Amino acid sequence: MPRQLGDLEDAVMTRVWQWNRPVTVREVLEDLQKERSIAYTTVMTVMDNLHQKGWVRREVDGRAYRYTAVSTRAAYAAALMNEAWSKSDNPASALVAFFGMMSPEQRTALEDAVRMVQGDRPEDGGPEEAGTEDTRAEVRAEGPAEVPDEGADDGPGAGR
Repeated sequence: MPRQLGDLEDAVMTRVWQWNRPVTVREVLEDLQKERSIAYTTVMTVMDNLHQKGWVRREVDGRAYRYTAVSTRAAYAAALMNEAWSKSDNPASALVAFFGMMSPEQRTALEDAVRMVQGDRPEDGGPEEAGTEDTRAEVRAEGPAEVPDEGADDGPGAGR
């Protein structure tokens, strides 16, 4: 199970996930510097650590690496929720408490997700609830995603 990302790791991964393309340390650095003072070597170390942990792949591009996310933010969030839920001594009670914390919009998203998993469609061919088809399309577009295991590598020579 993955550990929660640290603050700086999360800031870096947020950009990698949002941009959804191979990125360089320099690109991430320049965007982070809009919010905080940070050194190139710090960002480079964080991205190398994310590579070592299996969160990103990297390919050589000239004298730099280009980094790409291994999984989606949705898969990361799901893995964290699953890990927290699995540690509960009373999973049903934990779910009830969690559902009680949800906003109406989150409950609608949950209902949509349950319908997607069950394969249910609105009865009698009626219109679907708002957001349902958008949510299905988003999940289809992301496809199955894997969350890296701690200590995963990219094969021979990884970690150099």
